[in-house]
Order: sequence, then C-alpha cells, then structure tokens
Amino acid sequence: MTGTEVRARVVVGLLALAAITSACASATGAVPKPFPVPGGPSPASAPPAPGTRPASSPSPPSRSAKAGRLDAYALTTTALSLRGAPYRNGGADPNGFDCSGFTQYVFAQHGVALPREVRDQYRVGAAVAPRDVSPGDLLFFTTAGSDVSHVAIAIGGDEFVHAPSSTGVVRVERLGASYWSQRFVAAKRLQ
Repeated sequence: MTGTEVRARVVVGLLALAAITSACASATGAVPKPFPVPGGPSPASAPPAPGTRPASSPSPPSRSAKAGRLDAYALTTTALSLRGAPYRNGGADPNGFDCSGFTQYVFAQHGVALPREVRDQYRVGAAVAPRDVSPGDLLFFTTAGSDVSHVAIAIGGDEFVHAPSSTGVVRVERLGASYWSQRFVAAKRLQ
C-alpha cells in the first residue's frame, strides 16, 4: 500500500469516527421535510417518502385556546408517533433524525420554526425551572464537551423523547436516569 493510500484510509476513518461521535450537534443546515410553507400543502397531506413506514398522521398546526400557546398534547403526540425512526447525522425527516433535526421537524408540524442547530435552539424560548418542566418543553444536555450538544422534548413526568445517537432510534427515556440527569443543562419553553 502506498503512502497516499494509507493517508486516504486514515482520512476516511477519521471522517467516519467524527460522524459517529458527533452525536447530534449537527451543523448541516438541513431543513425538515415537509416544512410548513404559508399557502402550501399541509404536512399531513404530503405523501410519505419512498421506503418509509407511514407514521400516524401528525395533527395540523394547532394552538391552545390561549393565543400563542402551543398545544402540548398535540406536539408530544407528534413526537411520540416518530418513535423508532432511525438516527441519521444531519437528518431532519422521518427517514432519519439527529436530535436537533427531530425537534425542528416536530415543532414545524405545529407551525413553529426552530433554528437547525442545538446551540441556536438553546437561544430561543424562556428558561423553565427543572421542577416546572411541562410536556412540549425543550430539554438541553451536554453530551460532548462543555457546551449544549443535545436536545429533546419533554413528554411529561420524568420522560422525554429524542433522537439519541448514531446507534439508536427515536425513543423515550427518563430524565432521572443517571446518564441524563448528570448532563442536563436547561429547559426552555416556546410560547
């Protein structure tokens, strides 16, 4: 094997390692599909992507009786309907999600545009005390380094739903689990 071939294999190996260990602090700028467009077709009416299992249809964009408040029940129902979707670095649709692509997609189904990256999602919304976390709140964790690098959606009680890593699928976990409780940074509520 020539020196050039060895260097090429090392570069490919490093790129693969970076993709696997990057968790979900994606910087791809991918936009979830379908993303709500004013006057466009509703996401629920869009045909499923080829090769995907049809998820239960998310509710159309909805707000509670209080203007500007999200319908947390509908939002968490949408998030839970995506359980089992595979993790895909940079993914932002049911064919595969990373953590911020998952939260961006779920909120988009309810007419709320979130930034694409975890760090940017962390900058939106109002801070919520851990004891006041409610279904639909965003939960932020530090899983790589000291900055926020992971985001999930609270579903009630001690549970949240998220796209965990390159070895997982969208699933429900407990905030009280030692791994997550040690890495919890903050909760944010979108109005």
